[in-house]
Amino acid sequence: MPTLVDRRDEHDIKFEDKKDKTDIPLQVSNHPDAYFAEEVKGWHGYVEWEKYPEKRKKAAEILTQYKFAEEPEFQLQPIPDTNPRLEGVRWKQYHAALGPTLKDVPAESWDIVKEEKAEDMIHVLDFPYNGEPPRDRLVQTTLTRNEDHFVRNHGGIPTCSEDDYFLDIGGMVNNPKRLTMKDLKNEDLFPRQSNIVTLQCSGTRRIEQINEYPGDGDELINAPWGEGAIGTAKWTGVSLKKVIKYCGGLKEGAKHIELMGVDTYFKKGHLFNYVVSVPWRKVRSHEVILAWEMNGKPLPKIHGHPLRAVVFGYIGARSVKWLGRIDAIAEPSSAPVQKKEYLYYTPQTGKHNATYSSGFSIQDMPVSSAIMGPVEKSVIVHNGSIKMNGWAYSGGGHWPERVEVSVDGGNVWYETPYEQLSEKYYYAWRTWAIDVPCDAEGWIELVCRCWDNALNTQPTFIRSAWNWDLHVTSSCHRVKVYSVNKSKPATARRLKALEEKGLSLLPITKPLPMDLEGDDDYDLEMQRRKGRDPLE
Repeated sequence: MPTLVDRRDEHDIKFEDKKDKTDIPLQVSNHPDAYFAEEVKGWHGYVEWEKYPEKRKKAAEILTQYKFAEEPEFQLQPIPDTNPRLEGVRWKQYHAALGPTLKDVPAESWDIVKEEKAEDMIHVLDFPYNGEPPRDRLVQTTLTRNEDHFVRNHGGIPTCSEDDYFLDIGGMVNNPKRLTMKDLKNEDLFPRQSNIVTLQCSGTRRIEQINEYPGDGDELINAPWGEGAIGTAKWTGVSLKKVIKYCGGLKEGAKHIELMGVDTYFKKGHLFNYVVSVPWRKVRSHEVILAWEMNGKPLPKIHGHPLRAVVFGYIGARSVKWLGRIDAIAEPSSAPVQKKEYLYYTPQTGKHNATYSSGFSIQDMPVSSAIMGPVEKSVIVHNGSIKMNGWAYSGGGHWPERVEVSVDGGNVWYETPYEQLSEKYYYAWRTWAIDVPCDAEGWIELVCRCWDNALNTQPTFIRSAWNWDLHVTSSCHRVKVYSVNKSKPATARRLKALEEKGLSLLPITKPLPMDLEGDDDYDLEMQRRKGRDPLE
């Protein structure tokens, strides 16, 4: 029997063979010990796991008593054409198995999705909720509407009023403190800081890796994201550096800051709160803020109300929502999200040989871009140029300087006019648009790439960027479309004939119900071509 060890190696939990376990319905647990109290009055959905190893052990043992749904297969067979794409059944079952304080979290979280997000969001995963906006709307403005901003959750959505909220600052600080929202908003203590910052999930454009080279298939860790797992907002709050200074600064040896979100996170049969860390050097540069405002409005519940971290230029996973505790520590966090997730492997690493230590931790986001229009396999009728638009981004304090596009798979490149690039920010994307010349007809491959201010650009092909966990699809974005150039006489005649007969060119695969050419026209053309047979 395999043995799984919890975060701090305190207990070995034995996992029995599935044939000895009990099936569990989605909503009800029949285990007599399945009750775990909420930690703080007024904070619904917050069950503390990090402080209580015995409670974690008890919960893990309860989970061993049940059979749960298998991971859905969404890579070796088509992704369901549904919305939500994937449901997250086993994650709902985990919550149900652990009793009354957790069983309703999936349904309550979905209610918040319906309340706060746009009706036409693409629900990549029902629970824990992962969602992105329709691609055409995403790049209409530099700042992403709150309703459209992507959401990547790892658990349910805890809720707490500002009046009940507090944040504990501890670990290797000289004067640990408990701060209320009133304290944090007191400008006599902490000056306000606002920044326009792009957050990007490392899963952005993952669907391209899945379609060509499948990888690890955990639907929570590797959800099939498209191009919309990125968004830009004006975040307002206080610099975490100022808060640490208010707590007397760091003790000798403190080099990292650990951030804990109060949502419940499951990893291989064990329970945790959501915990990651960032280096102190990042905090020291005022590149981590504790935010309570998003685009001039109170932070939505789904985005971390009442308080979240925003880490500039880093993978979105470090911008912890529903902050409950911040600790200064000597080494990077040993929590599973930091230690065992968001790792970048070499292309020869996979299920056969992957180890946590063989991947490096994803922090700064690399240069990347995406074509948001046209979309894959669309038919483009044009007069010799095709309209393209999209986004470009580079993390780590870099910014996009140039966007180039190609209509021939990447042989000839055209620079996007600077007038059609949005404003430059240190920590944000730029949206772009171009009318690119295109003479060719039939299937063509549109490509885009970004150059940042450090002359970084993107790998040419998906294969160059593939990794087992399917993170950071940073290769040039490629979209195949069918080009119909009506500046060409033959094409113009065909389009006119279709219009006169009330026929559509779409779908392109549907045969025309009329002859492609009249007999007289055929005979005349064959004369011009001197027939099909050779002279002798």
